[in-house]
Amino acid sequence: MDTGPLLASGRDADVFEYGPGRVLRRYRRGGDTAHEADVMRHVAAHGFPVPTVVAAGGPDLVLERLDGPTAWHALRDGLVEPESVGAQLADLHRRLHAVPARTSPTPGRVVVHLDLHPDNVLLTTRGPVVVDWRNADDGSADVDVALSALILAQVALDTRHPLAPSVRPCLTAFLERTGQPPASALTAAAAFRAADPAVTPDERARIDRATDLVAGS
Repeated sequence: MDTGPLLASGRDADVFEYGPGRVLRRYRRGGDTAHEADVMRHVAAHGFPVPTVVAAGGPDLVLERLDGPTAWHALRDGLVEPESVGAQLADLHRRLHAVPARTSPTPGRVVVHLDLHPDNVLLTTRGPVVVDWRNADDGSADVDVALSALILAQVALDTRHPLAPSVRPCLTAFLERTGQPPASALTAAAAFRAADPAVTPDERARIDRATDLVAGS
């Protein structure tokens, strides 16, 4: 697909302008976006806020273009308070985990994002919208919550990260609303995070300390 100007780059994907009101998300390492598109359409059908999927094929995903900063950028720029970001993240988990599993018949399984953190939440005029659904699947709500808490804790422990001081109260507000993840869920989340190829060596080295921080919160 021919693309317009580059709008943003993430850890494993680039986002390009793609005609009026659309963007193209392209994964640099290839892969198939069909599963991601199916999950997004499923949660959208249940009222969860995601960009509208226009088309999907190979490593490319054509989506509705949304305007507004990520929650990370809004926090960095002082547009929102840390506690409100944590509360919003908890509310998004609650809403997502009310969506029934897409294919799994196992009781207790729901749709999970598995990478739901403030950089994947766009603050739009219609409210928060969740992006980057590549990891999403049917799974455990507890593990999904534990993963978000672990990601926040890793940032909070990074003394070089400009948002580290703000993320601690964000994490506290998040856990106050979701409840403490069970130890088994936190262990599973730590293993998932350690196996994620997008995690940097520095982040991987902080997983154990981040797990202790979440467990002790």
